[in-house]
Amino acid sequence: MEKFETIPAVRQQIKHLKSQGKSIGLVPTMGALHRGHIELIRSSRKVSDITVVSIFVNPIQFNNPEDLLKYPRTLSADLEILSSEGTDLVFVPNEKELYPEAITTEFDFGPMEQVMEGRFRPGHFNGVAIVVAKLFHILQPDVAFFGQKDLQQVSIIRRLTKDLSIDTSIEMIPTVREEDGLALSSRNLRLSENGRSLAPKLYQALQKCKTELLNGGDWFSIRKKVIEEELLPAAIQPEYLELVELKRFSLTYKPVNGTPFAICIAANIENIRLIDNLVIGE
Repeated sequence: MEKFETIPAVRQQIKHLKSQGKSIGLVPTMGALHRGHIELIRSSRKVSDITVVSIFVNPIQFNNPEDLLKYPRTLSADLEILSSEGTDLVFVPNEKELYPEAITTEFDFGPMEQVMEGRFRPGHFNGVAIVVAKLFHILQPDVAFFGQKDLQQVSIIRRLTKDLSIDTSIEMIPTVREEDGLALSSRNLRLSENGRSLAPKLYQALQKCKTELLNGGDWFSIRKKVIEEELLPAAIQPEYLELVELKRFSLTYKPVNGTPFAICIAANIENIRLIDNLVIGE
């Protein structure tokens, strides 16, 4: 496994690999790797000649300074995992390397970023789009792999590549879960034992919503009941619980047959923010 920390060095190596006709698969990460990341890496290795993993805790996508400060950083362990998984190249830039000057470019994804994550994390998707666009330009991947847990982010990145004619296909890999249903997340490391025991209730809430929706229930009644009877009594503070039509990534209140939709949740447990979703009909 080759490790690069500067843009010129990694660009030179990517150019060399491309000249040999090698296909490049990219797994962008912020480190603190877990089995969800490993699944992305393995998906890349199945279809790409060269698998590249980037590790960079992107400061401009955090609207909460405390969240950025507390984000887990486990580089040594991450590199061991990447090596054991057969990663070919890892790009580990520091902040000055990616952002030598203050960023003035801004992206606006319209209604897609005005709901859910965009509503509660202003500026988040602009920061995501900037770092992903930079990584795509630097690393020139043929395909990039993202997890379904970050469903809205995947939709934003697909829009980004389409609008800017970036020649990278986007693959979304199903969420990897613990045995009790909790979606794997680097933030899970910050939960206490009690918080960890509560966290699976997010997935249970999504499942309950799905069951009642498919049985013909009214969305607003279902949402109210799940929040009041399942989440709040467990000291779980929901930010949102929404039904989303996937093609336009717009909020809806009633699933339409033949149209893919998702139930999405964000909630705070012990002041640690977790997200999850269930995709239905895709």
